[in-house]
Amino acid sequence: MPVYLDHAATTPLSAEALAALTRELARTGNPSSLHGSGRRARRAVEDAREAVAAAAGAHPSEVIFTSGGTESDNLAVKGLYWARVAENPARRRILCSAVEHHAVLDTVEWLERHEGADVTWLPVDGYGGVDLEFLEGELSRDPGTIALVTVMWANNEVGTIQPVHRIVELAHAARVPVHSDAVQAFGSLPVDFKASGLDAMSISGHKIGGPVGVGALLLGRTVKLTPVQHGGGQERDVRSGTLDTASIAAFAAAAEAAAAALPREAARITALRDRLIKGVLERVPEAVLRGAPGTGRRLPGNAHFTFPGCEGDSLLFLLDLAGVESSTGSACTAGVPRPSHVLLAMGLDEETARGAQRFTLGHASTDADVDALLNALPDAYARARQAGMAGHESSIQTAGTIARQGRAAG
Repeated sequence: MPVYLDHAATTPLSAEALAALTRELARTGNPSSLHGSGRRARRAVEDAREAVAAAAGAHPSEVIFTSGGTESDNLAVKGLYWARVAENPARRRILCSAVEHHAVLDTVEWLERHEGADVTWLPVDGYGGVDLEFLEGELSRDPGTIALVTVMWANNEVGTIQPVHRIVELAHAARVPVHSDAVQAFGSLPVDFKASGLDAMSISGHKIGGPVGVGALLLGRTVKLTPVQHGGGQERDVRSGTLDTASIAAFAAAAEAAAAALPREAARITALRDRLIKGVLERVPEAVLRGAPGTGRRLPGNAHFTFPGCEGDSLLFLLDLAGVESSTGSACTAGVPRPSHVLLAMGLDEETARGAQRFTLGHASTDADVDALLNALPDAYARARQAGMAGHESSIQTAGTIARQGRAAG
């Protein structure tokens, strides 16, 4: 069995989620139907809504079920923008951090190209934290023209936790709504929608032990949002479409389990992460840890490094051949021959950014997984450096040749 260190991309289905999923898949009924089977499905959905709300610190009426984080981000950013512009056509400015996931980044860029949005990219420091002084300056500059602020709760690549409460405080003082992509934070950190003051927050099932294809947008009860898709008027008339009862029930089961185990699991995974970081820096002294230092500013399961002199994909490929699965960053951009926009925004040059490798831990991670990585990494890094930075495709091919030669010699 390979050692899986890519939990930020997706994490294995939890036992609780699997049980809920199989139970509901064996049943039938559209939650919008009025007969007995429909009412039973509706009860399952509403029970799940209450469970997700409790896990996220929200009221059940604030939970809008979606197909996942990407849809939730699109719905929040487009919906808030269109609703705010409809109320006042002058509100066309979007303040967005430069390190957002592409589900937000690409949505904002689409609004800029097609809907007349005026985008201000919020700069970050060398750890990936939003520049609050810059944000405050932008909010004070003609706040009546700002549609929304969108800043992720925690970064999916380098794991840096953003000061969400302070961002909301600053934005609300200027009467500007705030959305946060909390896909990486939910289930890993104590995320409380009500306490945060956020107007909208996106979460996803498959990051916390639920199935792929389900998530939620947490939306304040007084927040106006223009729907992105239209149809049957499900989910407060905000998100039409037949609800996937089985996936929603499994998402809720995973959320309940994650919330119940959060203090214990966060401490366990943080200890694993710290041992991983220490071991990597001991075995490969050239490696540089990226993202915010310290437990309070970094996701418990995130360890992100740059390795000088090698292509990140080459290192990934060689580790994979050694039985260790990692990533170079976001799974949504894997295989794309360009350096991470997150690392570039943090001030890294392109060559340094191309040497990135992300190791992420989750509920299934063990000490043995960390040991396997630490044993495989030095040789994989040496071979990746031998392949060099000769270009994205050629370096991967060279790494593959080196690995095959090494196995043949062994």
